Amino acid sequence: MKKIDKIFDKSKSISLDLYLEKVLYDRNVGYYSKNNPFGIKGDYITAPNISNVFCEMIVIWVINFWENLKKPKNINFIELGPGNGDFCFTLLKTLKNFPEIFNSINIKLYEKSEKLIKIQKKRIISKKVSWIKNLHQIKKGPVIFFGNEFLDALPIKQFKKINNNVYERYATLSKDRVNLIFKKAVKKQISKLQNYELLKHNGIIEYPEYGFRELRTICKKIKKLNGGALFIDYGYKIKKNIDTLQSVKNHKFNSVNKNIGNADITALVNFDLYKKYFSYNGLIVEKIINQSRFLQKMGIIQRVETLSNKMSFKDKSSLYLRLKRLIDPSMMGENFKVIFAKNKNCKFSLAFN
Repeated sequence: MKKIDKIFDKSKSISLDLYLEKVLYDRNVGYYSKNNPFGIKGDYITAPNISNVFCEMIVIWVINFWENLKKPKNINFIELGPGNGDFCFTLLKTLKNFPEIFNSINIKLYEKSEKLIKIQKKRIISKKVSWIKNLHQIKKGPVIFFGNEFLDALPIKQFKKINNNVYERYATLSKDRVNLIFKKAVKKQISKLQNYELLKHNGIIEYPEYGFRELRTICKKIKKLNGGALFIDYGYKIKKNIDTLQSVKNHKFNSVNKNIGNADITALVNFDLYKKYFSYNGLIVEKIINQSRFLQKMGIIQRVETLSNKMSFKDKSSLYLRLKRLIDPSMMGENFKVIFAKNKNCKFSLAFN
């Protein structure tokens, strides 16, 4: 009860995104502030946890982008939401094989959770790496932002459109229980939805206002310092007016209003909406592709074949099972999408062509 009281403070009703921000990120009761959600012992597994070959493919992409930027002697690579540090660990290890870019790159980890920072610092020991809590700390460029399952973890607003009426979702506290209800939406919020043409159809509308605030700074940095941002996440390209909010605990689905502060809550990413947001903020997104196509373009199958040549049957089977999980359309291959936002004068393409 005390935990729930801290979330609601004096108010018994708060907007869904504010509720999610507190449930996920509050220093005292937030999920990410108290837990290590990654891996078999956690609540879910991300692509870097599945295989470091995934990480290697991202490194290949980074090297090619750096070369396209004419090999700057100083470049900032910012990982957004670095989790348990698996990706950064492989990034450092792989880049050491490429001394020119290794000497040029400065790696910055953007992390809000003190718990996860401690975990990351135990794994990642390098003068190349520093931690930031504010994207305004980035003063020099070019910049490469990378976020794997970053966007889905950002709080969202939800609205319901019924004919000409629009309602916003709120979390309310009643008799020690959290309920999610809809209230009449204010004109200011309705106007934002109209700007993105989200009110054409009835149903649930998810609006990542919190995410847009995060990306505003990223867009400004890319435009000012040059560079781009690569995001990989699970979501959809064709707009769906449905409720995609979901909670996971111990690798199983959990009710959104249960295990408060002890379970992860995410929503599917509306990639077309983010594409429109980037465009409104002066960046270009040429296309959105699925994870399977992206990883295969980077050469993941060839890399796995090379690695498997010297492996035992058991290790080879494990490697190919992990590959399948990453690229099979019925698994992560199709459900996860890849988006790359860049400067208008940048000629570099998401998958090189």
